[in-house]
Amino acid sequence: MSNTHEPLYGEAADRVRDQLHNSTAPSTTLGALPPAPIESTELQTAIRVARRMLLAYGDITDFDVFAYAQAHGGLREALRILLRALGAEPGNERQAGPRCPAAHPEDPSPCRGPIVVTILDQANAGADGCEHHATRLLASLTDGRPVAKPDAPAGIALKVFRAAGHTRPFAWREAGQ
Repeated sequence: MSNTHEPLYGEAADRVRDQLHNSTAPSTTLGALPPAPIESTELQTAIRVARRMLLAYGDITDFDVFAYAQAHGGLREALRILLRALGAEPGNERQAGPRCPAAHPEDPSPCRGPIVVTILDQANAGADGCEHHATRLLASLTDGRPVAKPDAPAGIALKVFRAAGHTRPFAWREAGQ
């Protein structure tokens, strides 16, 4: 990979990182190592990651809102790795920059500010978000709650909570949102 210092986000990205690290780990089990050469090319790595993401997120039967966000993030990262390996990674073609993990894939709105809160669901699964997308995600969840990031402005979690109370669930589906 050309830029190993690029940040990963969310549980799906953590799994991608762990899979990449564990895929070359020595094993005492006969046949546990992949038949691929020890020094794989970027394309081989990208293909391996894409296959694993497809296996992990191929069945969306029991997905909730966070699982969709997690799957979207994992598949997006796998595609980015694959495009980079093929030398076809998009430059600045996209008008908006990367969005926070709390942004729903169908929500076209850009982030408005830095990541300031983590929205937790009933099972304590979380997604980090800017104030705008965190508000929209919280409004679309049942029994969700915001938790301020350590470097966030004072009172931001309460501000997001109150704003979510005045925001319709899945607001991006309405015209003009």
